[in-house]
Amino acid sequence: MIIKVIPAIDYSVRRLCPKPYYNHPRGCPNFGRKKGCPPGAPLFDQVYDISQPVYAIINEFDIGSHIERMREKHPEWSEHQLKCVLYWQGGARKQLKGRCIEFLRSHPGYQIEMCPEAMGVNITETLRSVGIELEWPPVHIARQVALAGIRKKRKFFLNNSCI
Repeated sequence: MIIKVIPAIDYSVRRLCPKPYYNHPRGCPNFGRKKGCPPGAPLFDQVYDISQPVYAIINEFDIGSHIERMREKHPEWSEHQLKCVLYWQGGARKQLKGRCIEFLRSHPGYQIEMCPEAMGVNITETLRSVGIELEWPPVHIARQVALAGIRKKRKFFLNNSCI
């Protein structure tokens, strides 16, 4: 699904990255290490021209059916194991990447951000504004979201004069 959106810029979403979660007492292991992750990630509205159309590229993964298939296949697994991202997220991300490639073919000049939250975009609020509710945590449908936008034009300086 591809839908035009107005990104909900909220830099505080970047503070979620170092928050503890299951088996990660210091938060996301990519925080401060991976290029494109906070705190070094640039801010969306400083990189992209938000006066131009911005699109959400959304992949919907039926996590409910996946959990039921895993439950039948592995009846001894805990609820946490059944929902574990290791068993579904790679395939879902591959689908999202394919949708992004399709989008770029028909939208010259656009660039894709696969992790807009790292750039200070509140994806939950962005999608809510267009009538799409995200499940937290996902029970039926897990959605991965990329944003597509047009980069701001850089100003070049030569001998202290703007060109």
